[in-house]
Amino acid sequence: MARFEIVMPKLGESIIEATITKWLKKEGDSVKEDESILEIATDKVDSEIPSTVEGILLQRLFKEGDVVAIGTVIAVIDLGGEDIPAIEKPKAETKAASADPVKEKPKPFVEKVASEPIPEAVNDNIQPGSDRFYSPLVKNIAKQENISAQELEHISGTGSEGRLTKQDLLNYIATRGTATHPASSIQHPASVNFTGEDEVIEMDRIRQLISSHMVRSVQTSPHVTSFIEADMTKIVTWRDQHKDGFFQRQGLKLTFTPVFIDAIAKAVRDFPQVNVSVDGTRIVYHKNINVGMAVSLPNFNLIVPVIKNADQKNLFGILRDVNDLAERARASKLKPDEIMGGTISLTNLGSFGTLAGTPIINQPQTAIIAVGSIKKRPVVVETPSGDAIMIRHMMILSITYDHRVIDGALGGQFLNRMVSYLENFDTNQNL
Repeated sequence: MARFEIVMPKLGESIIEATITKWLKKEGDSVKEDESILEIATDKVDSEIPSTVEGILLQRLFKEGDVVAIGTVIAVIDLGGEDIPAIEKPKAETKAASADPVKEKPKPFVEKVASEPIPEAVNDNIQPGSDRFYSPLVKNIAKQENISAQELEHISGTGSEGRLTKQDLLNYIATRGTATHPASSIQHPASVNFTGEDEVIEMDRIRQLISSHMVRSVQTSPHVTSFIEADMTKIVTWRDQHKDGFFQRQGLKLTFTPVFIDAIAKAVRDFPQVNVSVDGTRIVYHKNINVGMAVSLPNFNLIVPVIKNADQKNLFGILRDVNDLAERARASKLKPDEIMGGTISLTNLGSFGTLAGTPIINQPQTAIIAVGSIKKRPVVVETPSGDAIMIRHMMILSITYDHRVIDGALGGQFLNRMVSYLENFDTNQNL
């Protein structure tokens, strides 16, 4: 019987494991080439894994909820299509070879890491006689967050035999208080009083990740926000004139977001000092200008796909990417690489009627631009014949930046340059 092994694929830089969230095929089901057989989730994005061959799903080697290392065999496909006898799966503790002489069935990833002791980096004040073990990812997060081994010992785990999972640790960090406090001064959140009439629900996985990411960002970067106004009348008029015809020709919505991203990319090219990250005491100047755009999902969560090399694309190229990424983001069809590598971000608060805001930086970036809603207002306009009060379409922009590396002067100059690109928008360009 010819067999083919389905392997957990590489899902992007820095991703070493993924959680199986749902099997779409049962053992014994027919599988077509390129047909999805399971859904997985990482700390970056949710994805489906298709079969690269046609056959019958012979064996699922992991259960829903299992965390699996990249490169691990997760399923076996029978290529011959013969009747499949029942196959006994190995128990978790079994180390003997399988009855199948061709391949040894892999053990779950959680067993592989369970034999590793706690390293020196998180071995301070370890309790004598402790036999609790942690995955490399958990230990790495603990090291980055200055969590001692003693503190780890007191965090309850939901994994196999009480193992502390990555999500357990992220949940703990999100409610831990200041990450730099030693274990002896751990701050615990105040208890919440509620009645039987209150509804209590558990955060979903994405909301927990957002929560942890936002807390860590505020703890990492001293946030400062600067504001400015832009006259959007020229752009609003241009869009009103072209949006219907453009949709008929291209089948794409003509929104303001590509215009904002184009202006950001051009302003970053003029002020590359905002397109940086901090690595200890070093400043990393990014060569590429990759603009992340915050997309609100139907369940009110948020994801940030990235427009790569935005400065090298014309407005139509950016518009096409914006429509494609936003549509696939809301359908949970993004690839891991499409939400990674951003160097600066945009959030469009105006989509929901908000005038202005102070967003939180998307680490490890050091700046995020927010655009508010466009409103008609009477403003003083300079004309050849003198000042005049006119009705204009005005918008408030803000930039929130990491004050470790970006000062108010740079933030202000960047915003002014972005406004200049918006107010001098070329209305004759072709789409």
